[in-house]
Amino acid sequence: MALTASAALWFLPFVLPISLYVCFTDLREMRITNQAVLALGAVFIVIGPFLFPLPEYGWRLVQMAVVLVIGFLLNAGGAMGAGDAKFAAAAAPYIALGDLRLLLAIFAANLLAAFTTHRLVKYTALRRIAPDWQSWDMGWKFPMGLSLGGTLAIYLSLAAYFGA
Repeated sequence: MALTASAALWFLPFVLPISLYVCFTDLREMRITNQAVLALGAVFIVIGPFLFPLPEYGWRLVQMAVVLVIGFLLNAGGAMGAGDAKFAAAAAPYIALGDLRLLLAIFAANLLAAFTTHRLVKYTALRRIAPDWQSWDMGWKFPMGLSLGGTLAIYLSLAAYFGA
């Protein structure tokens, strides 16, 4: 992996709770809060300069801006929720460009697993654990924060163990 294990270990204690919070709120309310997105961005802005040389830190911030523009375009086209776009942008600087193919594989597997699990639980007695979650009654809409938050958490966990 291109992301160093030490960088992943520095990020994980802060990013993991935010990612889990995003998964939970998107399941419960079908929204990713601005506070979670701002917290995720703030963690990178505060810790990033200590972990990356200035040019690399700057390029990672450029990644954030590029993903934000792409996300807003996808949102305007109805292909993605605004919270999903903002979360993806805030998560972008944590991803090393050399790990992009790995990240996409993690995201694809995580999306498939999350979608299947969500749909199965929706139609079983397990739904009674959280009967008031909005995601149960949204038709074809799916809480992508479950996959986005999970993907970031898995990526950083793998980088902490297998990182450069």
